[in-house]
Amino acid sequence: MASESRGKARGARREASGLGYDPTAMADSLCIDRFDSPVGPLTLVLSDAGLRSLEFGRREHPECVPDPARLAPWRSQLKEYFAGRRQEFTLPLDLRGTDFQKRCWHELLKIPYGQTRSYREVANAIGKPKAVRAVGTANGQNPVAIVVPCHRVIASDGTLCGYGGGLRIKEELLRLEGARLF
Repeated sequence: MASESRGKARGARREASGLGYDPTAMADSLCIDRFDSPVGPLTLVLSDAGLRSLEFGRREHPECVPDPARLAPWRSQLKEYFAGRRQEFTLPLDLRGTDFQKRCWHELLKIPYGQTRSYREVANAIGKPKAVRAVGTANGQNPVAIVVPCHRVIASDGTLCGYGGGLRIKEELLRLEGARLF
């Protein structure tokens, strides 16, 4: 009976956190590697479940162990992407965020290579037409840049706006993909 109560309490904490995982569970083993890309250095963090983070620059993650071998498949797919030979990433992701953020990020994964969507279109697609600003905020908190293609989201008037790597990189990625820019 006591273990049943603990299980329910853990489930309630998981639901209350909105993270979709149990924060009291044993921590993943996280590994890190860096990748020198055509748009500058990238930092990749991999958990046991998949790619958890792809950040611009050389970021420190003291909780991570360097492991280039485990991240080699990701580096390979990124090289193919930057060479114009890959339009979709096929390795697992470990997206951590609120349910709303994850809905937004999963919608971004549906935007085809070389195409763009407005924040309003993403908000409509997730069934939250009034949440345009919240979609923008979720987009800005995307932990897996490039792979979860937040660079494909633009303003309703077709202009580029907001990108964690900077607008120059956003434009470079869209040009690489052959997206029509205004």
